[in-house]
Amino acid sequence: MSYVEPAPIKDHENPFESMMSRFHIASQALGLNDEVYNVLKNPVKQVIVSLPVTMDDGSIRVFEGYRVIHSNILGPSKGGIRYDMGVNIDEVKALAAWMTWKCAVVDIPYGGAKGGIRCNPRQMSSGEIERLTRSYTQEMFSIFGPDRDIPAPDMGTGPREMAWIMDEYSRANGMTINAVVTGKPIVLGGSTGRTEATGRGVMVSAFAAMEKLKINPYHSTVAVQGFGNVGSHAALLMEERGSKVVAISDISGAYYNPDGINIQQAVEFRAANNGTLAGFTGGEVIEGDELLTLEVDILIPAAMEDVITVKNAEQVSARMIVEGANGPTSARADDIINSKGTLVVPDILANAGGVTVSYFEWVQNRLGYKWTRDRVNRRSDRIMRESFERVYQTAVKYGVSMRIAAYIVAIDKVANTYKFRGGF
Repeated sequence: MSYVEPAPIKDHENPFESMMSRFHIASQALGLNDEVYNVLKNPVKQVIVSLPVTMDDGSIRVFEGYRVIHSNILGPSKGGIRYDMGVNIDEVKALAAWMTWKCAVVDIPYGGAKGGIRCNPRQMSSGEIERLTRSYTQEMFSIFGPDRDIPAPDMGTGPREMAWIMDEYSRANGMTINAVVTGKPIVLGGSTGRTEATGRGVMVSAFAAMEKLKINPYHSTVAVQGFGNVGSHAALLMEERGSKVVAISDISGAYYNPDGINIQQAVEFRAANNGTLAGFTGGEVIEGDELLTLEVDILIPAAMEDVITVKNAEQVSARMIVEGANGPTSARADDIINSKGTLVVPDILANAGGVTVSYFEWVQNRLGYKWTRDRVNRRSDRIMRESFERVYQTAVKYGVSMRIAAYIVAIDKVANTYKFRGGF
């Protein structure tokens, strides 16, 4: 299942600056010294490449590609590759740093990285996308590697693109190297449970938060903004466990039904409708921004960065926000949300189920042994629950929000590892 996401809002804040503002607050709470602070705030490596590609009409277009490695202190760097016209170096830097903190907060031995190509895959043929992907891989031969830097799918990419990357990398090395990417097709060494892993992690985080707020799951209402891979699986899994999903949205608009939307029906409709919910009759059509302000127990923003900003944060009525997307709440909106007493399960915790199962895929590739879906889900759920509790207790200890607590947990782990390794 591929991602189908709404476009970012027009007053898009600088995502790198948003990440750094949270990093700075958490670093102060930890009393991080200047040496470690300066090491951790700067990416290890930033790569920008030009990618000439022969298009189907015979013309040659040059695309710009990026790969940023934020940290490799904990282990090989890990992070997705997104294909989108909005890709830029600040976004990729922010997402790479988020990956560092995300891996650390769930105690996975990876550093953080991110990649992207500025393109519109919806306006390109399969052959054009394949040639673009292979060209990008060729430029990244010295960057990628199962012990160096491990790509994964992100917005606009999926198992197909990961298969092409694995194949191109393997050809260059004269052997099949499954572990160079994760999120691959199952037949190429992909892991069962990977497709729904991020959405499953969001569900586990939401239920852990409901327990803290003493919300009865069977009486809970949910709104999901972004019905792509993450949002649809989170909605399905929450509905299966008794929650009522009353609103969903995608690029075509938002759909609201106070009696509950049949999520399986919505998934099947989208699959048969060119990947969008346009024309869906299982709910009343409402404005996309209206979904964010519905009076529900749980709001799951699972689309793009900065959808909750200073312009609409005051109107957000949900009792908790579980961030399925990376950076859906802008830094300037944090204070408003926190002052309302809204519990926010931050992105680097809530959507870490994907990288957790990516790690499992990498481990299975290295072992040459496949796990069952039940084992993958069981181990992933345990890691997500333990990580939630660790962050929650840190929030109580320091008297900070869950977001800052997650950064504290992550930065403390990376900083201590840096110190034990002896610095530079």
